[in-house]
Amino acid sequence: MRKWIQKTIVIAVALLTFGAISPNHEIWTTLQEKVHPKQTEDPSRLADYAIGLDDPVYADDGDTYADPSEDSLVVSAKEMAYTKFGSKIGPVIGDEFDEVIFPKIEEAIQMTLLHSEDLHKRKLAISERPGGDYSEKIFNVYDMDTRKDLIRFHVRTDKRPQDGYFFNFHYHVADDGFVTHHTIGDIYWSKNTPPKWLS
Repeated sequence: MRKWIQKTIVIAVALLTFGAISPNHEIWTTLQEKVHPKQTEDPSRLADYAIGLDDPVYADDGDTYADPSEDSLVVSAKEMAYTKFGSKIGPVIGDEFDEVIFPKIEEAIQMTLLHSEDLHKRKLAISERPGGDYSEKIFNVYDMDTRKDLIRFHVRTDKRPQDGYFFNFHYHVADDGFVTHHTIGDIYWSKNTPPKWLS
């Protein structure tokens, strides 16, 4: 019951402040239950980036665990986005992406996971390979046990007559079979054709 209340408070604060207040304050550490002191896995060395949901992610042997934080999820998601942008697109759109688009990506993840069934039992991770060339994929959030995607984040290049090129950021969720296009926002590039992703 105590974990449920804690998760509700963390999600409520994140939603009410649109991520401006991070749940990494002293109050949250005092609410957390004590965890086993033997920590043998380093989350930064894992092949996938695990999502911090205040519950430890247990390894297969049952004796060791990794306790990833929500901060590691945010860092991983942002790393995947900038990897996709590459060295040509990233410096041009980086500021607007950080200020406008990425907070909405965080909110979309939190809202989707809030409505997910058996959230406390799942081991979630972020895919580590964004799509290159003209592919839309930025990253997916998936269940590590079933290997099924829960959320897919994409960016599409749109050419608008007279206006030029825009990057349309959007996501799809598993609840509707990834059919509905949930728009996050657009960033203007220029009238010139943008380079390929990962370049």
